[in-house]
Amino acid sequence: MLFGSRTPVLPTPEQALKGRPEPTFTVPDRHTVLGNPLLGPYPEGLEVADFALGCFWGAERTFWQTPGVWTTLVGYQGGRTENPTYEEACSGLTGHTEAVRVVFDPSRVTYEQLLKLFWESHDPTQGFRQGNDVGTQYRSAIHTHSPAQAASAESSRAAYQQVLSGSGYGTITTEILPAEGRPFYPAEAYHQQYLDKNPAGYCGIGGTGVSCPIGVAKADG
Repeated sequence: MLFGSRTPVLPTPEQALKGRPEPTFTVPDRHTVLGNPLLGPYPEGLEVADFALGCFWGAERTFWQTPGVWTTLVGYQGGRTENPTYEEACSGLTGHTEAVRVVFDPSRVTYEQLLKLFWESHDPTQGFRQGNDVGTQYRSAIHTHSPAQAASAESSRAAYQQVLSGSGYGTITTEILPAEGRPFYPAEAYHQQYLDKNPAGYCGIGGTGVSCPIGVAKADG
């Protein structure tokens, strides 16, 4: 939380931490579960999707357990600070979300199926929190890598809003923004595949119990 406020707020450019041109830590070479490299360039034919849905520990496990996902890694995205640390992101002074990068084979799992998993794995109506986790870093977000992803994300949000409203939930607060110009900064090594290394660790992921109509969410193109 910023400046004694009870409600988290995103920092202005003047308030945001400056960061640094290079990271202060290294990222492991390979995924501890899937065995594939964490960082690109990735094999031809794979696609990248970026999601933020609360604490990234449980979110990452949700995606790596999905058939067709080639690798996952956690990091910070959508803020103002270059190469932030976990402590800086948690301060609320970077503007970043806790995000998961999902590298997937579209011949085995579609982007629309990943969107369905995203929507159903958290409550996207909560603003700057997810359950008991409160802070700007826990807000819901999708950063898209193509016009087709953007169209699918927007249509899925509209479809899910309809069914959520019918179940008594409020307005979806999920940001949908292009990944271009919003770098994904990988998190520290101990955060990568955290729940594989610590199976009894904190998860923090829990959805509304409302199903997302995946057929409606698919966009042409």
